Amino acid sequence: MSDPATAKIQSSIPRIFVAGERKPALEDELHTLLVRESVDGLYRCEATFGNWNYNNDTREAGFLFFDRRVLDFGKQFEVKLEDDSVFDGRIMGLEAHFPAGQPATLTVLAEDRFQDLRMTRRTRTFFDSTDAAAFNQIASDHSLTPSISLDGPTHKVLAQVNQSDLAFMRERARTLGAELWMQGSTLNVKARADRGGTTLQMTLGSELQEFEVLADLARQRTSVSANGWDVAAKSGLTHEATDSLISGELNGDTSGVSILQQKIGACKEALAHGVPLNSAEAQATAESYFKMSARRFCVGRGIATKNAALRVGNFVDLRALGPLFSGKYYLAEVTHLFDLAKGFRSEFTAERPGIGQAQ
Repeated sequence: MSDPATAKIQSSIPRIFVAGERKPALEDELHTLLVRESVDGLYRCEATFGNWNYNNDTREAGFLFFDRRVLDFGKQFEVKLEDDSVFDGRIMGLEAHFPAGQPATLTVLAEDRFQDLRMTRRTRTFFDSTDAAAFNQIASDHSLTPSISLDGPTHKVLAQVNQSDLAFMRERARTLGAELWMQGSTLNVKARADRGGTTLQMTLGSELQEFEVLADLARQRTSVSANGWDVAAKSGLTHEATDSLISGELNGDTSGVSILQQKIGACKEALAHGVPLNSAEAQATAESYFKMSARRFCVGRGIATKNAALRVGNFVDLRALGPLFSGKYYLAEVTHLFDLAKGFRSEFTAERPGIGQAQ
């Protein structure tokens, strides 16, 4: 009689593709898998395979994948759950393990095309440029297709100083409250509201196996202001961001900002880093910082059954967590895991700017 636990693990083994071709031999030797994605960009994968084989016919033992015919640097490496892709990138590293008294293994380290941007460090200046124009230039530099939708000011000078292209883009995206992600060779830079994510419903004890969540006022602010100097007008400027920015994201919840105001009182912050040179820069800086902190009032970490739709940029509607913590969360980080002990499962970090009504 077959073991139900073994059958469950076998049914959850992901499909492995190299250079567009499915490789059942790799699937048979798969020991562990980790696929991780976050709002900062750079999707990465670590897959460990058995690398030792004994041939009963020839009575010879040897390594399986050291000939580099299947696994080699730069090859496209894709992981699928049935027909849904959970990772698509290129092999950047091969790591061999020779443990005492155990068969040898080989770990594939793969990353998406953001790796190209991380490996390119520059010092350069964009004059009279928007951030979108700078991002389009970076996409062109790396032969990527840009999909960029950003609102933001035109800068007299936008400097990239001894930074990798990825670090520069991350810094500028955070300033504008935007997120980065790669789809094949398409570079995406968009505000969270423009990602067009879908919503998955998960119930504790069913699709949602475990969950822990913290609602914390420590980093909440009732307002955030950015102050600078308007060079053209030769006068000071300021912009104050308030909770009206997140009212459309609450879905009937009570925001951490409003709880802070009610229970503790006004807690305002004036940003000291950076000096905006016009009102549009001041507005973008204040609003992006306010939204970033407000959205992380309620942060939860969960473990779910396998689901390829668990991707950064999507939402999860969590049920059976009680009146305070049930509701809609934004997926900020997702890690897909596989091993021979537990099979395939997904871990995630999700956030929202409020909590439900007490009952």
